[in-house]
Amino acid sequence: MRIRTADPASLALMPSSDYIALVDVNSFYASAERAFNPSLEGIPVVVLSNNDGCVVTRSAEAKALGIPMGEPWFKLKHLASDAIPRGKRLVALSSNYELYGDLSSRVMELLGRYSAWVEVYSIDEAFLGVNGTPVQLRQLGRTMKDAVRRHVGVPVCVGIATTKGLAKLANKLAKHNPDFAGVCHWESIPEEVRDGLMSRLSVVELWGVATRLTKRLNAMGIHTILI
Repeated sequence: MRIRTADPASLALMPSSDYIALVDVNSFYASAERAFNPSLEGIPVVVLSNNDGCVVTRSAEAKALGIPMGEPWFKLKHLASDAIPRGKRLVALSSNYELYGDLSSRVMELLGRYSAWVEVYSIDEAFLGVNGTPVQLRQLGRTMKDAVRRHVGVPVCVGIATTKGLAKLANKLAKHNPDFAGVCHWESIPEEVRDGLMSRLSVVELWGVATRLTKRLNAMGIHTILI
């Protein structure tokens, strides 16, 4: 059975799984554009909102330039000047939601081959029920990552853990720590290392915790995700 929905009421229908994998496309809109225009690889790319108003997606190279999410395009035009060498010149693209929707469907369909259930969380990420030993789970993560890259043309990171919240955290580590090579199985990390990581992360990093709740938790003396 494969369930492609984010409706919590459907969770009772899902086959049981020991682990949950979160597969997330990196900088999805920018990666989708690169899938159809490989010359954009390695170049700072931003995708703009409707009417080219502001930045809605940044490639890793654009993030390295310090471009914030939501920045108005008129403030960034100078970075796209022809006077800047092409490899460092910012490329801005109008959003193409038909393209992104098509690639999203391809990614989700492909992921369905590796799990009894797939819960689509957003256009660029999904939860999957998975089982196996730590070695098997890490290999499965690498297999999914390579398959999506090869067949759809976009890069993904995979986080695997016993809960959705921890899978989110594992995915974040997989994305930002090159030692994981894009795949992180949370339970494979030594406990003292996990505790060290969580002790350095603010509670705002927790899935579903926004600024207002963070302030309330801080007032209660809770500042990091390590409890």
